[in-house]
This record gives sequence, C-alpha cells and structure tokens, in this order.
Amino acid sequence: MKKAIIIFSLIIAVFSVSAAAQKEKEKVVLPLDQILEADAKHNLNVAWQYFKLKKAYQAALMRTEETLAAHPTFSKIDEILYISGMSSYYLANGKGKQKINPEMLNDDEKERFAPKRLIEDAVAFLGTLVEEHPDSKYRKKAEKYLKLIKPEK
Repeated sequence: MKKAIIIFSLIIAVFSVSAAAQKEKEKVVLPLDQILEADAKHNLNVAWQYFKLKKAYQAALMRTEETLAAHPTFSKIDEILYISGMSSYYLANGKGKQKINPEMLNDDEKERFAPKRLIEDAVAFLGTLVEEHPDSKYRKKAEKYLKLIKPEK
C-alpha cells in the first residue's frame, strides 16, 4: 500500500513538473514591433485626452514627441503628427489651460517653447502629415491650419 502511494505521488509530481514546463513553453514572447505599437497606442490615447479633454497642449505634445522618437513607423502616425502640429500651434498662440511660464523653464526649454519655434514645429508636423499621409482623415484640417499659419503670397 505504501509503495502504491509513493508511486502515485511520484506520478503526480512528474505530471505537475511536466505541466509547468509546458506552460512555460506556451508563454508567448511578443516581437518588439508589437510592444512598440502597444506603447504607441497608449501614448496616443493619453495624448488625445490631454488634447481634447484637458486642453493641456504641452502635455499632449510631450506624449506625441515621445512616440515620434520611439516608434516613427507607428500605424497611426498621422494622428500623432496632427496632435503635435495642433498642440504646437495652440501653444504658440497661448491657448489651452496649460500655460508656459518662461521663468520656470531652463534655456533649452525656453528655446523649445518660444512662440516662433512652436509655429515652425506646427508647420513641420502638419506639413509632414499633408505630404506623407494623403489619405489621412486629418489632412483637410491640417491643410486648413497650414493656410492660417503661412498664407500663400
């Protein structure tokens, strides 16, 4: 009887180890592109919230620039460019609930958030959107603001 219990215990132990090993093999390791895509989607969602709901254009711009740097091939890069361009435009014009206080900025940030630089950035972001993403649903809005920013002569 004792031998049967010991054998039964050993069989259960072997199957438990085998099952644990099988589960370990089944763990899927995601490719880097999928990880970057998921992170970029999260940043995009947060950026939209800052942009639309909170009118926190500096925060939206920081989120989108992080995505542009980390994942320039993001599937929704047109939205990132739109938020970046519009946030830059709005910040340059002093709009939104989040005001830039030059006294609180270091020299690099003062240059980065100077109205002239923000307008240049808005033109670059929106221009890239128009040129590289002609089928984007944000293209017409981008073109409209590009005409406002730098009217044709």
